Amino acid sequence: MGDGKGAIVEPEITLSPEVQEVLADVIAIRREIHAHPELGYQEVRTAALVAERLQAMGLSVQTGVAETGVVGLLEGGQPGPVVMLRADMDALPIQELTGYPYASQVPGVMHACGHDGHTAALLGAAQVLSAMREQLAGSVKFVFQPAEESRAGAERMVQEGVLQAPRVDAAFGLHLWNSMSLGTVGVTTGPAMAATDYFEIIIRGRGGHAASPHQAVDPVLAAAHFLVTVQSIISRSRDPLAPAVFSIGCIRGGDAGNVIPDEVLLRGTLRTLSQENRTLLLKRIEEVLHGTTQALGATYDYDHRPGYPVLVNDAAMADLAREVAAAVVGKEGVLSPEPTMGGEDMAYYLQEVPGCYLWVGSANPSEEAYPHHNARFNMDERAIGIAVEILVRLARRYLA
Repeated sequence: MGDGKGAIVEPEITLSPEVQEVLADVIAIRREIHAHPELGYQEVRTAALVAERLQAMGLSVQTGVAETGVVGLLEGGQPGPVVMLRADMDALPIQELTGYPYASQVPGVMHACGHDGHTAALLGAAQVLSAMREQLAGSVKFVFQPAEESRAGAERMVQEGVLQAPRVDAAFGLHLWNSMSLGTVGVTTGPAMAATDYFEIIIRGRGGHAASPHQAVDPVLAAAHFLVTVQSIISRSRDPLAPAVFSIGCIRGGDAGNVIPDEVLLRGTLRTLSQENRTLLLKRIEEVLHGTTQALGATYDYDHRPGYPVLVNDAAMADLAREVAAAVVGKEGVLSPEPTMGGEDMAYYLQEVPGCYLWVGSANPSEEAYPHHNARFNMDERAIGIAVEILVRLARRYLA
């Protein structure tokens, strides 16, 4: 952040003495996890570290939830509601190129999305809250989830009862976010992240010689017509005020320039911010595919793979999150970002209970901050302290 003259102005961050006391340990945990990343449903080492830490705090600990998930329950000194705080633990199949002393020691696997920071921050919050359990009127459920990266660990956690016994009344989570500067926190009311749908299409024709196209049924031509026509569903089938993105990222067909192939493979994704729009556009995609291939004499196979639902922040919980964030980074540091078309499986929890998912700015304003899922991804570790403070305050304020 600049002062108008090009100088870097350090953000003002308010951390409680309790959080400051555990922060060095939290950073050490983050670096330990970063050096030993694990892919979705393989977070055995990370889960063991988490469980050991929670047990040392005197929490009731459940392991093996959704294979590698861990749940810790902190019961306060007085009865009251149950608030859930969630972190994800999985890494990505990326070869790290940062050169940090604590860089990944696992070839081809890296914490390139900040989940190591999420896990460490939630452990820090558990440490702080466990020391003040007698002051809490209610319980805090700490959920360490596997497989957020496109493998729906949250859905399995819900199916295996993480929101029950005791029943969760509200849920909060956060993401360290390199698209925002250190000292900022983003809170969006309502739809905040998109529903994600994936599809694989095979358009089948009849192969032949490129010099005699009349003797073949050209799936390349059918695919080309589909690619152009299907974009009309965004411009003509949806409400122009309802965001949606349709992208095809993979096309494969044929091996030679003088041969019409038998088939063409297409892979793509649809992103929407409402279930109504999602249902409509998924229907229209196959209608366009059917009409296009039928007109050109081709056939098709259509495989739709539902991804995550729309992540919707409850209005009251978003207001609470803004109050908490303002106490940590100041009112000027609390932003209201536009929804993102990326997906996040925190949505499964928020379908069941009211809650809020926040973004915590983690980009160092004085150096290049590489984006998420980049082999050189980095973050300003001071953001982890902000995350700990926000998680602690969210639990205390909700239970109050």
